[in-house]
Amino acid sequence: QVQLVESGGGLVQAGGSLRLSCAASGSIFSAYGMGWYRQAPGKQRELVAVITSGGSTNYADSVKGRFTISRDNAKNTVYLQMNSLKPEDTAVYYCHRRVAGVDYWGQGLQVTVSA
Repeated sequence: QVQLVESGGGLVQAGGSLRLSCAASGSIFSAYGMGWYRQAPGKQRELVAVITSGGSTNYADSVKGRFTISRDNAKNTVYLQMNSLKPEDTAVYYCHRRVAGVDYWGQGLQVTVSA
């Protein structure tokens, strides 16, 4: 069974940085893409960034140039480095992967950016 365990997050002032981590188990980590999503209060969950098994990346327009997704296949871990954080980045952040047509999610991390 695929498991995704997230760490990092917390409270930061605007302009600050945070790094989120997501450790995966239960499947061949290097064979699958990984993604980060977020959900703000009263809003739908949205895609933040994805990274393919080959290392190609894609970002939401709202985070381009500020966030960086990366992966360490030796550690079965995907990261989201978040710089120049804004209050509108406040949300619960979720790690995601899809294996054999099934979506798996992390437990969610609260990220709060104060003005």
